[in-house]
Amino acid sequence: MDNEEVQPTRREFLSMVGAVGGAALMYQAMAMMGIAKASPYAGPIELGQAPEGTRVIILGAGLAGMVAAMELRDAGYAVEVLEYREKAGGRCWTLRSGDSYEELGGAVQQVDFAEGNYFNPGPWRIPYNHFGVLDYCSRLGVELEPFIQVNNNAYLHSTKAFDGKPVRFREINTDYRGHIAELLAKVTDQGALDEMVSEEDKALLLTSLRSFGALDEQNAYVSSTSASGRRGYERPPGGGVDGSPIPNEPIDLSTILQSNLWRNIAAGESLNTSMPMFQPRGGMDMIAQAMERNVGDLIRYRKKVTAITQDENGVSVTFEDLENGGASETVTADYCVCTIPFSILSQIEHNFSSQLSNVINSMYYASSIKVGLEFNRRFWEEDEHIYGGITYTDLPISMISYPSNDFFQKKPGVLLGAYSWGATSYQFNALPPEERVAKALEYGAQIHPQYNEEFKTGVSVAWHRVPWVLGCYGQWQDKEAQYQDAVAMDRRVVMAGEHLSYLPAWMEGAILSSLDAIKRLHDVATNG
Repeated sequence: MDNEEVQPTRREFLSMVGAVGGAALMYQAMAMMGIAKASPYAGPIELGQAPEGTRVIILGAGLAGMVAAMELRDAGYAVEVLEYREKAGGRCWTLRSGDSYEELGGAVQQVDFAEGNYFNPGPWRIPYNHFGVLDYCSRLGVELEPFIQVNNNAYLHSTKAFDGKPVRFREINTDYRGHIAELLAKVTDQGALDEMVSEEDKALLLTSLRSFGALDEQNAYVSSTSASGRRGYERPPGGGVDGSPIPNEPIDLSTILQSNLWRNIAAGESLNTSMPMFQPRGGMDMIAQAMERNVGDLIRYRKKVTAITQDENGVSVTFEDLENGGASETVTADYCVCTIPFSILSQIEHNFSSQLSNVINSMYYASSIKVGLEFNRRFWEEDEHIYGGITYTDLPISMISYPSNDFFQKKPGVLLGAYSWGATSYQFNALPPEERVAKALEYGAQIHPQYNEEFKTGVSVAWHRVPWVLGCYGQWQDKEAQYQDAVAMDRRVVMAGEHLSYLPAWMEGAILSSLDAIKRLHDVATNG
């Protein structure tokens, strides 16, 4: 049997990578193979001139809706946007002091953060390769600052390992890599790779493994200044009489494997979580606010759409005017861009095609919970020297994300104190807001005991209880079979939003979907 016959296919190889390392690692492998790419955004869209007098109605003033409004307006279309809420932005949403939020079920939360502090219930970071979002930020003057995704001084935590005590990310990461490098060096020395690696490459491989894993000259991963230079010292380098460093002892491989803490080592290495990452200065909704200023008075707020109908002549949209006692009104246009989440759209009367209707009715929305916790002081910086980054845990809160702004400030700070999905988020959803905050405090205190003394206030957003979306992001029953039906121009209506992209839950997906939708609308409007 020759070598070509025993090589796994690309699909088989990716399946093996995914089985061992999960979706993030598989996506990395796809990127290196040229299968998965960064955002295909290639610069501002150029639609050309709209047919004179052509009207477009846009449903929803989230990012997808506002991008459509800006670009269609600039092409000469007469544009009108209907928005259910009192403000634009959709899930690009920030809560600040003085804000009030009423969730499904009637619970109301009053945000009482210190001046300048904020919490992003939805998007909270922008990957460097989400070129569409970054370009609109640049064009609209949205100031960005670094978002710290990976911090070696943050923690990895499991209730089942290390007596429930958190361990610094750098210790697990360094030790895991060192042990793996030692194992590979051993099998290389023993000749197990002779059929795969030439003698010249074997020598280079061993040299590289010593560098990669901080191995000693015998290719062993042991306590040393080389290893401690990465994982930390028993006594760090200093000055004076006791200035010489003392290395500490690595954690053995079995303990690391049994702890399962290695599962989050690669959390910051997928294409969408690789550093550098960014955030708008002052809160994620700075993007929405900039778009809202650009779109101006094209948006009509507090309009609850109740029916969408179309015929050969155009589109009619009926809505309740919530600013006018719920009075019913109907507007007409030649075309419609609908960015209403399918979780809401499925409840609205319409006469879309059966194919599109089937997709709308079958799509469900992921459950997610976020809790923002404000503390009287930034103890994670002052006591534990953690500046930004994420701590991962097997507790129901899943993670703690430290703010990437206002470092060293002697004032209250806000942590993302919980960000959970699936069954855990359903359990949080079942609690009233104040109990969600209390649970986030209870769990987080197992990692940071300062929680109990320093807590000031908190707010929680359970996305299945958000009235204007009823979930976090769209999930498909059968994306391969349904996707083209959902994105196709349905006579005079076209859909757009994150749920109609291959970047679900990301702002980039919403923007790319919107640009694709309006291009196809323009093609129909100009060519028939």
